[in-house]
Amino acid sequence: MDLITPGWDAPPNVRAFVTTRAAGDMASELGRAALRAILPAEPAWLKQVHGTRVVEARLLPERPEADASYTFGKGRVCAVMAADCMPVLFADTGGGGVAAAHAGWRGLCAGVLEATVAAMQVPAGRVLAWLGPAIGPQAYEVGPEVRDAFIARDPRAASAFAENRAGHWLLDLYAVARQRLEAIGVQRVQGGGFCTYGESARFFSYRRERTKSRMAALIWLT
Repeated sequence: MDLITPGWDAPPNVRAFVTTRAAGDMASELGRAALRAILPAEPAWLKQVHGTRVVEARLLPERPEADASYTFGKGRVCAVMAADCMPVLFADTGGGGVAAAHAGWRGLCAGVLEATVAAMQVPAGRVLAWLGPAIGPQAYEVGPEVRDAFIARDPRAASAFAENRAGHWLLDLYAVARQRLEAIGVQRVQGGGFCTYGESARFFSYRRERTKSRMAALIWLT
């Protein structure tokens, strides 16, 4: 499998990776089956709805509607899927907990990252964050309603938009995520710099292909 491992200073009991196109479609049973040989347990998959709900990572008869999960238990795998939206992985520097969030523009704007950090129940200064593969700022064109929504939440978000053509803007999801995390006290933020739209050989991209295929971002404690 071609897997991306976060380049961060997480405690040694934290394991995490993001799959790529070569690893298969994680929205399919075939793709998810390939993960079972390298994971300690079946991931706690979510029914993602571009919201801010955060749940504890545990296996349930039906997937809960949520866009983030956390765990304090060993061997429980937090998981989110994405194909242009931004997966964000979190770890407590003390090794006591981890989390994963799915942050498309709606969830990011509404506060899914802040909700995930709150669910970890540790001071924000102890939280590490890693920004996984998402559509890059050179490819993510949005309308004025998206820009207005972000600026209404935080005027600093204006710096994450570059006018592309009349009435259209390029949005830097990574920049907004860093702003939001910094605002709540998360200072150690790494990752970013990927572009799922531009790196077609490595990533699925909904905007490029209108595909239902997805990558997965997974994290757990040993």
